[in-house]
Amino acid sequence: MTTRDVRFPNHFLWGTATSAYQIEGGGTNTDWSRYELSEGTHAVEPCGPGCDSWNRYEEDLDLIVELGLNSFRLSVEWARIEPKQGFYDQEALLHYRKVLEACHVRAILPVVTLHHFTIPLWTADLGGFEHPDIATWMGEYAKVVGEALGDLIGIACTVNEPNIVALMGYLTGVFPPAQSSWERFSIVNRALRACHVAMRDALRATPGTYPIGLPLSMNEYEALPGGEDLVASIRHEMEDEYLRVVGDDDYLGVQCYTKIVIGPEGLVVRPEGELTEMGYLFWPESVEYTLRRAASFVDIPIIMTENGIGTDDDRQRIRYLEGALEGLGNVLRDGLDVRGYFQWSLLDNFEWTFGYRPKFGIVAVDRATFARTPKPSAAWYRNATSSFSY
Repeated sequence: MTTRDVRFPNHFLWGTATSAYQIEGGGTNTDWSRYELSEGTHAVEPCGPGCDSWNRYEEDLDLIVELGLNSFRLSVEWARIEPKQGFYDQEALLHYRKVLEACHVRAILPVVTLHHFTIPLWTADLGGFEHPDIATWMGEYAKVVGEALGDLIGIACTVNEPNIVALMGYLTGVFPPAQSSWERFSIVNRALRACHVAMRDALRATPGTYPIGLPLSMNEYEALPGGEDLVASIRHEMEDEYLRVVGDDDYLGVQCYTKIVIGPEGLVVRPEGELTEMGYLFWPESVEYTLRRAASFVDIPIIMTENGIGTDDDRQRIRYLEGALEGLGNVLRDGLDVRGYFQWSLLDNFEWTFGYRPKFGIVAVDRATFARTPKPSAAWYRNATSSFSY
């Protein structure tokens, strides 16, 4: 255990979330930017300019102020900071420093993710998460980020949803590097757990007293008759092994969206019930379920670092958020140590293989002008967070 002085905010964190690649634009040096244009890709369109947030970040932060939120989860892009192995771009680091300074000027706590799905091309070309030195590389990258930005980081997230990186890239084969092997999926999960530990330890040796943790994708699972063993094996790889290695972290990030239904043949693609635009089961109850399950494994604070819904129907989004916050209130009343909730996402942004079709944002973005327009759900969220009680 570290002797580092860790300071959590003394208030509940109400925020919204984004990731660099999905909103910044211009991310042409990543495995994703190449994958989007590759033959046989599952990506329906390239990310391109994103939401132009590399240039419009102050506009985004002003929206967060208007929403009455006290925190913002964002990410820094490894491919911008280390575009070539061992070369660190000081201009990129200066840009992110300005972003974090702009957060503090507005009394917004910046929750900074160091890796959110994308890796630099040089990393991918050397083998990505299957290279034996990947944890060392990510630890070195984290050290650079911590030394350059640590005095401004409010909370740090190491690897966003590492279990999804492994699942989608190495088992289902729809994210780069588009592999489909249970063995490789399991090996990459182990590698990503090592990456998290290396990054956490590197950050702890740099300036700042901010908490450091891992944001993990979790789901409620339902096993249909004959699917029980498959659910157990999926949970083991996707959740339990990660939950066993975060005990020395400062907090655990929980990220959830839905309930997954598994039958004897595998995933039930279109389960019975109300669905979202993503084809997910409409299931805000997953918030309460995943927070309780996480708390049964770990004895550290928990932050819900992502939760939301992709839908064209903003009334459905409001109903979802209403149910999500009801579940949050239930666990807080029962004394679970939950320190914050971050809605995904601030903006309608690039949703990986689905492109710009799914709408997760509480703020619409015009694809031609990048004009931002808050939706009714933004006003609902502002009112709900300001009046929340449990």
